[in-house]
Amino acid sequence: MIICWQILPLRKPVPWFYRINLLELTTKPDTKHRVQPEPEPVDAPSDYQTVNGSTHESDCSDSNSFFYQIGRDISIDCLLRCSHYEYGSLACLNCRFRSLIQGGELYRLRCQLGIVENWVYFCCDKPHKWVAYDPKGNQWITLPPIPYDKCSKCAGKELEIAQNMPSECFECAEKQCLAVGTELLVFRDVFQEQIVLRYSILSNSWTFGERMNQPRYLFASASLGEKVIVAGGFDNFDNVLNSAEFYNSETRCWATISSMNKARAMCSGVFMDGKFYVVGGELSTGDILTCGEEYDLEKQSWRVIPNMSARLNRAASLAPLVSVVRNELYTANYLEWVLKKYDKQSNVWVTLGFMPKKPKLVQWCNVWILG
Repeated sequence: MIICWQILPLRKPVPWFYRINLLELTTKPDTKHRVQPEPEPVDAPSDYQTVNGSTHESDCSDSNSFFYQIGRDISIDCLLRCSHYEYGSLACLNCRFRSLIQGGELYRLRCQLGIVENWVYFCCDKPHKWVAYDPKGNQWITLPPIPYDKCSKCAGKELEIAQNMPSECFECAEKQCLAVGTELLVFRDVFQEQIVLRYSILSNSWTFGERMNQPRYLFASASLGEKVIVAGGFDNFDNVLNSAEFYNSETRCWATISSMNKARAMCSGVFMDGKFYVVGGELSTGDILTCGEEYDLEKQSWRVIPNMSARLNRAASLAPLVSVVRNELYTANYLEWVLKKYDKQSNVWVTLGFMPKKPKLVQWCNVWILG
C-alpha cells in the first residue's frame, strides 16, 4: 500500500511548499530488515572489464548468466531479493545488468511474488530538489535534477514552450503530481499549456511525459498498480471540469472515460474496494459540494453518493484530506484536527480521536494510496 502526500499552493503565490510522494518499489512484506555482510572480493569474469573507468563492450556478450557460473535463473532469484537501493550500483556493473533493471523485468517479477518495498519522495520547491527516503534501509537518496533543456529536445510541442524558457518559469507554475507504477508524474501549467515531467525509478531519470487529453489542475486522482484515474479540476481557463481520464503507465497512454455527474474542482480521489471515488470539491460558483461520486471500472459508469463529504473540513479552499487503508476511508480534519473514519453502510463519518499535533499553517494537502 502506497501513500502519496502533496502540499500545493493555492492559485495565490506562496514562498515555498513541500510535496511528498510515496512510490511503490519493492522487499517482502513483514520481513525484518537485516544488515547484509560485506561481500568477499571476487575476481570478475573475463567478459567484464573496464577501460579507463568505463565498461568494455565485451560486457554485452550473449552469456545468459548475470553472476559468474551460477546461471540466469539463480542470478535473477538473487537480484529479486536485493534492495532497490542497490539497483543503481548493479546497473553500473555491465550492460546486461543495466538492461535487466531498466527494462522493468525485475519489477514485474517482484510484483508477481508479492515483494514490496516502499520509498517516500519529497520535493521542496525552493530550491527545487527531489529526494527519496528508504524506510527499511533508513537511507536518503537525492534524485537527479530535472534537465529542462535536455528534456525539451525530445518533446513535441513542449519544445516550443520550453526551449528558451528559464527553469524559474517551471518552478513558479501551477503544479500537481501523482505516483503510478514505476513513475512519478509532475504536471505543470505553463502559459496555459500543460507540461508533464516523468521520473522513472527504473532508469533514475527525468523525461517529458504524455499530456492528458484535457489538461487540468487541482483535480482528483488515485492510482491502482500501474493505472491511474484523474477527474474534475480546472482547465487552463479556470473552467470547472466534470471530465475524467484513465492512464496506464505500461502503455503510457491517456484515455477519456465517461464524465462525472457534477463538475468539480479542489476535490480528492481514492481507490476503495476496486472502485474510484471522488470526494468533496467545489462548483464554478465556489459553492461546496457535499456529495461524492463512485466510478465502477467494470460498468464504466458513475454513481452519485449524497452527503458523502458533508461536514468535512472546507477552509481556505482546501480539498478533503482523505486516505484509504485496507479498503477503509479515513480523513484528517485540519480544522478540528481529528481523525475520522467513513462508515460505508450508514454513509456517515465517525470521529476516532484527536491528531497528535495541530499545524500552524495548511496550504493544500492531498493523499494518494496506491495498492
